[in-house]
Amino acid sequence: MHDVLIAAAAGLGTGLSLIVAIGAQNAFVLRQGIRRRHVPVIVAICAGSDAVLIALGVAGIGSVVHAWPAAITALAWIGGAFLVGYGLLAARRALRSARLDPTADTAPSLRAAVLTCLALTWLNPHVYLDTVLLLGSIAGSYGSQRWAFGAGAAVASLCWFGALGFGARLLERFFARPASWRILDALIAAMMTTLGALMVVSHP
Repeated sequence: MHDVLIAAAAGLGTGLSLIVAIGAQNAFVLRQGIRRRHVPVIVAICAGSDAVLIALGVAGIGSVVHAWPAAITALAWIGGAFLVGYGLLAARRALRSARLDPTADTAPSLRAAVLTCLALTWLNPHVYLDTVLLLGSIAGSYGSQRWAFGAGAAVASLCWFGALGFGARLLERFFARPASWRILDALIAAMMTTLGALMVVSHP
């Protein structure tokens, strides 16, 4: 049980680190939340899509690990490299001036909102990189606890999109300031690089 909780906590932290970043999908959810337009449906689509993609990544990597145990070490190095690289990108974003403008017009109907959300989610190549490849690779390094890691990452997605959508009105002024995104990206950079380094060190 202790190992399961550790893997789930790692998945939760890693999932949040990947999801909490300024981007088209988060901007759309935030705008919908501020306008209070179809928030439950939008949150469900985003979190549900992430859960499916994470499960596909965990299942695919899991089969490789089962057939070739040495893949655990290889996946740890690959996942660690990805994490460090992603952390450096977050650090670069933290040094730049960025702000989120949530006041743009949102989809006027439920159908339009759903189609827009699906397009932002499934047509974004970075979504596959983060969920199927990156999270799947990291999950594989946890061996038999990989599904606990995946579950933690899926919970992170649900928590983030729920908080973003339903708490958007409270965050509007905060995320309109460039300094807010700099602080957020700086925290992401620190967490990602630390997790990446620890993963490489623990699998020499």
